[in-house]
Formats: sequence, structure tokens, C-alpha cells
Amino acid sequence: MAMIFCNTLYSSSPSLSPLTSFRTKPSRFSKKLRARVQFRSMEDHDDHLRLKFMEFPYVTATRKQLMVDLMSTLEDRLQSQLLPCNLPPEARSFKNPNGSAEASIHIRSGQKSSPIDFVIGSWIHCTIPNVVSLNITSISAFLNSSTKAPNFVVELIQSSPTSLVLILDLPHRKDLVLNPDYLKEYYQDTNLDSHRQSLLKLPEINPYVSPSLFVRSAFSPAASMLKIDVEEEGTLEEILRDHVSPAAKEVLGVWLERCAVEEEEKRVMGVEEKLELERRDKSFRKKSIEEDLDLQFPRLFGEEVSSRVIHAIKEAFGVL
Repeated sequence: MAMIFCNTLYSSSPSLSPLTSFRTKPSRFSKKLRARVQFRSMEDHDDHLRLKFMEFPYVTATRKQLMVDLMSTLEDRLQSQLLPCNLPPEARSFKNPNGSAEASIHIRSGQKSSPIDFVIGSWIHCTIPNVVSLNITSISAFLNSSTKAPNFVVELIQSSPTSLVLILDLPHRKDLVLNPDYLKEYYQDTNLDSHRQSLLKLPEINPYVSPSLFVRSAFSPAASMLKIDVEEEGTLEEILRDHVSPAAKEVLGVWLERCAVEEEEKRVMGVEEKLELERRDKSFRKKSIEEDLDLQFPRLFGEEVSSRVIHAIKEAFGVL
């Protein structure tokens, strides 16, 4: 944009032709103007990458609307607490060399004064030989060690037009046996398990058991880890629209009201408790990357692309 601006300026003013033999010292105004143009160019590029992420291009309209609504609600409610996404462009939107896998990632860190550590959203699409394309959409919000409140996660995994896995939870960050008040405050008093119970009343929905012991240990007892199997695509859309979407929005609402804006006095912790929380958070994030991205990304995107993207994600997660 700066080059276009300069060329336009030169062509419209003969006295400013680049062929002029004398040089003038750049004015203070021109430096400010150039900086403003460059900043505007960066903003435009950031908007383009955010729009790319918010497209969720490979999923149905119902699923896309759910993800857009959740991400928009998160960003709108936390706007004053969030910094712009600072991932490098090559880690925000990328694909493998043959184009069979594509992904977009959007991460916004929290302000230093905020309990928000970062918010991350992503979509991954890949075509697997002899299998219907795999589509994963997810949104998570992580808190920092200034609060012990749970995080938020919603993830939808689909490898068939008639089957989908849902993970919806406020993952705990304290031992629930040693801290029964934590269990009561965030899970019993919020009636969080009611969403899982309501969804399981539908005949098309059954519990989903992850093959990963780590994944199963990371989620709360109230987590909705469910598998939806239908005979027709239209039925899946109806379940997403009429049941999954309201549940996901209500769980996010609980997190925003009870966790993300927790009262200051509730956030007071001792030094040792805070250090333990920091160790747990860092260990969880590091293990999550090892169990998921380190194993899957090289197979989907190749070593070069995955190495670049995973490094950027580790930096954002604070686990380099």
C-alpha cells in the first residue's frame, strides 16, 4: 500500500517526480504519514486473516453460524482485555504442498491486567484417501494464574456427513477431590452437567470415549463428550441447531459470567498455590501440543509447514 501511495503521489505531482535531481530532507509530517500508511496496511492484513479464519469454509452453514457466534461473543465480551492477534501470517492460514489439508488459527493474548491468558480458535480441513474429508472446528479460552477458575473449550470433529463428535466443557484447573468447594462452585452450582444430560436424551447421541487417557483426564466430570450418529444429514443439522448450539452458548455464558470476570477477592491466592497452578497450566499445554499437534500436524501438513506453525503456537502458549 505504501508503494502504491508513493507512486500515485509522484504521478499526480510533476514537481515531486522521482527523476528530480535535488533531494529534500523528509519532513516530520511525511514520516508520520508513512508510518500511518504502514500501520493501516498491517491492520488491513490482520482483518483479512481474521475474516479468513471466520469463514469456516468447509463446514455446514449451521455449524459455521455456531462457531462464528461463539467466537464473536468471546471477542465482544472480552474486547477490552484482549490484544490483537500477533501470530505470523504463515501460522494463521496455511496448507500442505498438495492442497489436501488446510487450516486457519486465530490467537489473541490477554492484557497483563486481565485474567485472560489467551483465546484460540481454529479450523482444520483435510481430505484423507478412502475416507470422507475430516473437518475440525474448535474454540478455547485459557485463564492465567491470577485465577483458579476453569477454562472453556468447544470442539466439533467430523469425518462423515452423518457423524460428529462434540466436546464441550469447562476443564478444571484444580484437583476436584482435594478441592470440593471448587467442584461445587463451578460445576454443581452452575448445573453444568444438565447440558450433557439433556443431549444424551436424544436417541442419536451417545457418550464418546477418547482413546487418549490424557484427554479423558483433562476434562471435568460434567464434560459433554458425545458422539452424534444420524441416518440423514438434515437430522444432524437439526440437532446442531436446536440442541448443540443452545447448550454451547449457555456453557460459554456460564464461563463468561462465573470465570472470566471473577470477583477480585475470589482471585486471591497464596504464592505456593499460584506457582502450582502455573506448573499445572504449563504442563497441560505442553502435553496437549505433544499429544495432538506434534503427532498429527507433520502427517497433515509436512515437516516444514508444521514445524513453523507449531513453533508459533508454542510461543503463544508460553511453552517454548
